[in-house]
Amino acid sequence: MNVGIFIPIGNNGWLISSSAPQYMPSFELNKKIVQKAEHYGFDFALSMIKLRGFGGKTEFWDHNLESFTLMAGLAAVTSRIKLFATAATLVMPPAIVARMTSTIDSISGGRFGVNLVTGWQRPEYSQMGMWPGDEYFGKRYAYLSEYVQVLRDLWGSGKSDFKGEHFKMEDCRVSPKPQAKIEVICAGQSESGLAFSSKYADYNFCFGRGVNTPAAFAPAAENLAKANAISGRDVSLYVLLMVIAADTDEQAMAKWESYKAGADQEALAWLSEQGAVDTKSGADTNVRQMTNPTSAVNLNMGTLVGSYASVARMLDEVAAVPGTGGVLLTFDDFLGGIENFGQHVQPLMKSRSKLKLDMEAI
Repeated sequence: MNVGIFIPIGNNGWLISSSAPQYMPSFELNKKIVQKAEHYGFDFALSMIKLRGFGGKTEFWDHNLESFTLMAGLAAVTSRIKLFATAATLVMPPAIVARMTSTIDSISGGRFGVNLVTGWQRPEYSQMGMWPGDEYFGKRYAYLSEYVQVLRDLWGSGKSDFKGEHFKMEDCRVSPKPQAKIEVICAGQSESGLAFSSKYADYNFCFGRGVNTPAAFAPAAENLAKANAISGRDVSLYVLLMVIAADTDEQAMAKWESYKAGADQEALAWLSEQGAVDTKSGADTNVRQMTNPTSAVNLNMGTLVGSYASVARMLDEVAAVPGTGGVLLTFDDFLGGIENFGQHVQPLMKSRSKLKLDMEAI
């Protein structure tokens, strides 16, 4: 099973809590995180894009770096780990993204890919006068389908004459072309989102579910398998999970309870308000889950809380779900979390047993 790190490009990572670690994003912090992940054999690092935060007393995600420029810098200070930046497709023309991709492919020596997002939080774009109207919610994957076709043209042949409803290219050129295949990620979980991923993406990301219920995402894997059967492609599912680990189950659970007790209610209310705007039938289950008040302190992502042995066992359960290609991990404390994962969790994982042989061969 592949393991990736979802790096904290926004302040405070993925915990909307005043009792969680409080920090600003920086290149230096993310460099240390990705270099440490590379040292322990992580397969990839992904950075999101967020253009407006949730506010509250923790100013959650009010402070963010930009994804492509950050990954360009990280490409220059790493050598093995694969890097994915996120394109805010509503405000980044595909020809520009294609050229930036080719540039970072050159910096990284062919270790770069792109995560495509349609955009679900209206204020991110309306603040710049670039929100196309709420009707966009119903046609965003039609827009994204044209977008990725333009990208594939430019990455493949260096030229695009694509003509569609949303994009009309006229002898558009990008050179040099990437030296390696540019893999594409999408996280859509609605019917139209899964159809897009199975037709155009290389991987599809979903949220894990619940606390210490590692296989609860299995229905998402089944839905992707159905979409794959229609498209005739084999797109793997990657699961977003938070790891809160300690020497004992009790110590780890105490940290989790502390984070929940400090939940930033004002920021969570903003999140819930924004998640409710998309009333279309195609609204992604990832967004609905993220804004569910059940455990929104970490955006309701699947949470593995326990001792190092318990977390290793639960991650092996994740790997056993058919169609699962890997996990994308966040931590309550990124630097310490990766260190503990590399030292104490990963060596216990049966699903990572091949890694030791690979690392010994380097």
